[in-house]
Order: sequence, then structure tokens, then C-alpha cells
Amino acid sequence: MGSSFDISAGDYDQNFTHSNIGSSQRKQVYVYLKNHILNYRKLDILEVNCGTGEDAIWLANKGHKVLATDASKKMIAVARNKTKFKNAIFKQLQIQDLNQLKDRGFYDLIFSNFGGLNCLSPQDFSHFLSHSKNLLKRDGHLIMVIMSKNCVWDNLYLFIKAKWSCLGRRNTSNSNPVYVNGQKVDTWYYNPKDILNLGTETMNLVDYRPIGLFVPPSYLESFFKNKRLFLKFLGWLDKCLSRFSFLARFSDHYLIHLKA
Repeated sequence: MGSSFDISAGDYDQNFTHSNIGSSQRKQVYVYLKNHILNYRKLDILEVNCGTGEDAIWLANKGHKVLATDASKKMIAVARNKTKFKNAIFKQLQIQDLNQLKDRGFYDLIFSNFGGLNCLSPQDFSHFLSHSKNLLKRDGHLIMVIMSKNCVWDNLYLFIKAKWSCLGRRNTSNSNPVYVNGQKVDTWYYNPKDILNLGTETMNLVDYRPIGLFVPPSYLESFFKNKRLFLKFLGWLDKCLSRFSFLARFSDHYLIHLKA
């Protein structure tokens, strides 16, 4: 898995992080974090699938101590070159190897943004939830942003493109091949109910919210690149409807908040 994302490390920020769509969806995540967990005290945070470090840097800039991990060696290299914050440490580590971390019961928050956990099979995801509980302090938080099964935008795009045989492609319990710069990455999609079924004996549900219900998936960036006002309006609609958790399974991503 790491080598697939090594290939995209050099242009990941340009293609997603700093894109209009990526920025709009990330803003929605940050609003939730600021309103629900970050403004009370300084936290010890473990980030999983940190990519090029954008979120870790944002968290460190707010004074939190962050250990940011990713399977991709080159993603980690890009992240290290972006910041000199001493409270942000970057480490190459597979999700499946989190049990190697020695800081048991140390973290206030484990955070994973924008679908990195969709690379996990249901069995691996269940193991991840168990490892997370072991790494969290008592009453610690696990916040994940995951790609859903029933994204309305994805099905609308496939319908307009007359790719009718692909309609509902996310809505399966099997993996789907997603190609990253020509490299196949097996990807599973999960609705909030699926995550709860995997982790109900491990973690308690706090909340879940749609992320990108009206703001589209990032593969539509080229279409929306010159439509910033329209995209801003879609972001406003997302903000207005974010509290309606039942809409989460229809959005591109959703945020789910669990507690140990």
C-alpha cells in the first residue's frame, strides 16, 4: 500500500490538499474538530494516514502534540519538509502495525482524515478499532473521516457519463480497485452502521456527520475549478445540513466520532 501512495506524494497537495474541493471538505472537518474537541486543552494526538502532513501541521500549530503516521515513505518525507514544528513528529508506519507503538493509553485523540482507513478490509478495520482503544487514554476520542457507500455525487456522475453498469459501485461489501497514478489500491467503502457493527464492543458512538454531501468528490475538481462561488454555495449547504447524521451515508465522506 505504501508504494502506491509513494508515486502520488509529489503532487498530492496540488491535486487534492490545496484543490478547491479538498480545501472545502477539509474545512468542514476542521470546524467539527474545533467545536467539539480541540478548544478545551492541549492534546496528545496520534494521526493515522497523515499523507503530506497538512492536518498534523494544522494541529501542531494550535499547540497540540502530534505523532503523525503513514505507510508511504515519500508522503512522510514531504510532510517532514513542510514544517519545523517540534510538536509534530512524522513516522512511517502501516496501520496494521499500530500495535507496535509503545505509548499505550497515551493519546487523547486518534485521528484519520479523508478515506485512508478505506484501505482496510473489515477484518483489519476491526483490529484497528481494538488497537485504537488500547492506545487511547480513558475517555479518549477516535475521529475518522471515511468514504461512504451511497455517495449521491458518485452515482450522479456515473449516470451522466452513461456508465450505468457502475451505478452503486461503492455499495458492496467487497473491495473495489482504485487506481492511484496507475497503481491499484484495494478499497472498501463503509457506512456509519458498518463501522458501528465492527466496533460496538470496542468504542462508543459520540456523533457522525456528512462531509461532502453537496461539495462533490475530488475527481470533479477540473469541472468546479472555475466555479468557486458555486462551490462556496455548496459548502454553505453542507454547513447547514451537517447536523443531520442520517445524511452521512449519502455524502462523499463522513466524519464519525467514537469514544473509548
